[in-house]
Amino acid sequence: MQAVAQVLPFRVNTYVVDELIDWSAAPDDPIYRLVFPRADMLPASDVSRIVDLMRSGAPALELAGVVRDIRASLNPHPAGQMQLNVPKLANEEPLPGLQHKYQETVLFFPKQGQTCHAYCTYCFRWAQFVGDADLKFASRDIAPMVDYVREHPEVTNVLFTGGDPMVMSEAVLARYIEPLLDIEHLEAIRIGTKALAYWPQRFVTDPDADDTLRLFEKVVASGKSLAFMAHFSHPNEMVPDIVQEAVRRIRSTGAVIRTQAPLIRTINDDAATWERMWRTHLRHGMVPYYMFIERDTGPQDYFAVPLASAYDIFRSAYRQVSGLARTVRGPSMSATPGKVCVDGVTEIGGEKVFMLHFIQAREAEWVGKPFFAKYDEKATWLFDLKPALGATHFPWEQPAIPPG
Repeated sequence: MQAVAQVLPFRVNTYVVDELIDWSAAPDDPIYRLVFPRADMLPASDVSRIVDLMRSGAPALELAGVVRDIRASLNPHPAGQMQLNVPKLANEEPLPGLQHKYQETVLFFPKQGQTCHAYCTYCFRWAQFVGDADLKFASRDIAPMVDYVREHPEVTNVLFTGGDPMVMSEAVLARYIEPLLDIEHLEAIRIGTKALAYWPQRFVTDPDADDTLRLFEKVVASGKSLAFMAHFSHPNEMVPDIVQEAVRRIRSTGAVIRTQAPLIRTINDDAATWERMWRTHLRHGMVPYYMFIERDTGPQDYFAVPLASAYDIFRSAYRQVSGLARTVRGPSMSATPGKVCVDGVTEIGGEKVFMLHFIQAREAEWVGKPFFAKYDEKATWLFDLKPALGATHFPWEQPAIPPG
């Protein structure tokens, strides 16, 4: 575990340790697996290199260099986040701490929110937490983001993300949120967070818990929708009474809590777990929103579930819940061209294929259009797939140039 923790971030808190983990079931308890690294999360050769250096007492700079090389091999910023998503000013200067991939939504990474109450072992934003400034999205200055949103009327949503914005105090959070409330074309403010699962005290007993709820009420009173994007990975995270109270208090402000998580091997890779999770969320007034596919970064090889299995798990859980829970979408891949949903497996003209469509896309004209890929039982990600039914390329690819 120590060798893996040299490469991937590790952090846990007393609430997770004392209230969520069933230590009699460790190391197989799902919450234990959710937060504690395991040696087989990285290639054995990489782990051996680190272990050998640590045992030999190698200089810190030598160890750091090996760790840096291993991190670089893990695709630290997938889906073109650095190259394609960062907006630029008229002088071509990039706006730090912002991403604008989809026309309606801007992501903002407040500097004080670039950590979490605990770290998930599968986190696709792991590069935010390893102390490498070259890999980190963050901004302390709200003014450029506010100006950017004002100048782009197509932007109707701002998503505060991280890390976890809810590690910030209410006073800091308010400094970021309040300047947005008088932008007329802005319809919704979203907060992406796992605080409900990892530190529900933030909304119940923390010193500024009540002030935080008053801030949420202020957002709603301004006429904006406040979408609380809650990351729940397993139904066990909803068991403690305090998280149920936190959910009740947040909902009392007028905020809507939408729940989402990736499908993760060894943690939640069965239909019964998802069915129970969606039913529990619905019972407490939350809206099931997304089942994601584990992204192509970090320890993806360890956690990924094949797309065919992911679809089977989603469909099996989906058909067991009522229509009120069928707001959930998935299994969805947040890839370079957009959010691609696996709609099923079928046979067309004698060819077995995946049916897919864009839920959201870098090019708006792709949204909602179905496309097909050759069936591959081992594929775990969009870029493992090949066009089907005689197509030479996918919608986001340039057509092949015929030989001349």
